[in-house]
Amino acid sequence: MRTVIVYESMYGNTRVIADAIGRGLGPDNQTMVVPVAQAHPELLDGADLVVVGGPTHLHGLSRAATRRGAAQEASKPGSGLTMDPGAKGPGLRDWFTGLGQEDTAGAAFDTRLKGPAMFTGRASKAIARLLRRHGFILAVKPESFLVTKDNHLRAGEEDRACAWGRQLAGHAAGQLRMRPVS
Repeated sequence: MRTVIVYESMYGNTRVIADAIGRGLGPDNQTMVVPVAQAHPELLDGADLVVVGGPTHLHGLSRAATRRGAAQEASKPGSGLTMDPGAKGPGLRDWFTGLGQEDTAGAAFDTRLKGPAMFTGRASKAIARLLRRHGFILAVKPESFLVTKDNHLRAGEEDRACAWGRQLAGHAAGQLRMRPVS
């Protein structure tokens, strides 16, 4: 199975989760993990599964203003934050505007603070909605991975992402077997 994982990450947490999902998909899958700035639409050609994830900013997907705000926060002395190397460039919202219609399995994830989604927001719901709008068939429900108030992954989240990748591989493989042959 050929899988492409596209992620947006400001401080590196979402990248770590994307990499862990890729490891969880296992060695039997050809998996490519790419930051959104490098995820050209033709990269999806021939993919059996596309997994998309990003950080939750102000209850949803990032915008240019929230990405600038994240960069400003990281530049403050003593913030303890470092910008992810792939943080420059467009975000997922921009990426989706240039994406055509696909007919493949998809999955959505996000990183966010712990708490009820009605208070923290959940970018994965918007990502899932955009995936469906572009013709993807969701293999599993959107998933959230949690960060602390000081923007670090909570203990155990990387392992949980790896386990989610294993689960995702099973669901996506089942969808591939059920697809009509053309």
